[in-house]
Amino acid sequence: MGHEPLTKYIVGAVVIIQLTTLWVLRRSHPLSLPFLFAAYAIGGTANHNLFLAIHEITHNLAFKGIAANKWFAIFANLPIGIPYATTFKKYHIDHHKQLGEDGVDTDLPTSLELALLRNVAGKAFFCTFQILFYALRPGFVKSQRITSWHIKNILVQLLFDYLIVTYVGYRALTYLLLSSFFAGSLHPCAGHFIAEHYLWDGLEQETYSYYGPLNILAYNVGYHNEHHDFPSIPWTRLPRLKAIAPEFYDTLPSHPSWPLVIWNFIFDPAAGLHARAKRLSSELRHSSAARKGDVAPAMSTHGSETEEILLSKSETDSSRSLSPATDLDDTDPKTKEE
Repeated sequence: MGHEPLTKYIVGAVVIIQLTTLWVLRRSHPLSLPFLFAAYAIGGTANHNLFLAIHEITHNLAFKGIAANKWFAIFANLPIGIPYATTFKKYHIDHHKQLGEDGVDTDLPTSLELALLRNVAGKAFFCTFQILFYALRPGFVKSQRITSWHIKNILVQLLFDYLIVTYVGYRALTYLLLSSFFAGSLHPCAGHFIAEHYLWDGLEQETYSYYGPLNILAYNVGYHNEHHDFPSIPWTRLPRLKAIAPEFYDTLPSHPSWPLVIWNFIFDPAAGLHARAKRLSSELRHSSAARKGDVAPAMSTHGSETEEILLSKSETDSSRSLSPATDLDDTDPKTKEE
């Protein structure tokens, strides 16, 4: 529990790396090989690191205060080029509270995605452009009420982008945007998007961890079962959590490689966008639970079959115990309207 002071120094260093790189590339053509290579290898890795820094900050794990974390997320957002940190926060907290719930957890693919992206070409398209799916899907599934923090995020990002274009040039901003695209495309680190909650090998396990070396670049987000069980534990302490509770984590299947996850997702016929555990909306779940007594239905799709799994009420919100709800609801009562 508690915040991790090291996070702010890493974020600051990565922001400096991106600013330095865009300055070096300011006269390079965006379609030149050095520009594209730098945007993929340096920028893609750096901005993916910032994606996951914002994920960490979303849980208020960079500073003690809520407002300080929100401002720092906006700062970490700068090299990404598109304002999203504030919007991500609400969607991600919902993802933790109501994992896999239809119409709430925007991590779930939509029916249109399922219909259009079923074959190898469709899955390859999804993996290549998945950053766009994660950016656009939430607005179609569940819109948010605009708050003052959304406005702050947008205004700060627009000012930063304006200053970059004005004093460094449009190629510098192109570098940042390409970095963000590559960070969520066919990049080794981007495998974690698919690795975390897709179903694999006919198992009904809906959360998977990864304990490999890419965690060094990704704030240990691979320790994903551990993170969902205890979202208020910062990234530096997740390996220790696993070590002291081997009876809970060493027995669970995990992924050996994020790049291999992408490969298997595309080419394994049993894998794909359909392989997600989906729970009914809370309204339908509660009405069904009232009819069936102590059992509530949830939907899990895997392979070509759609099967109904009956989960007990205690399992409906999570298949494993979570830390207290206060770990997830970080809204300051004094600023609840924001």
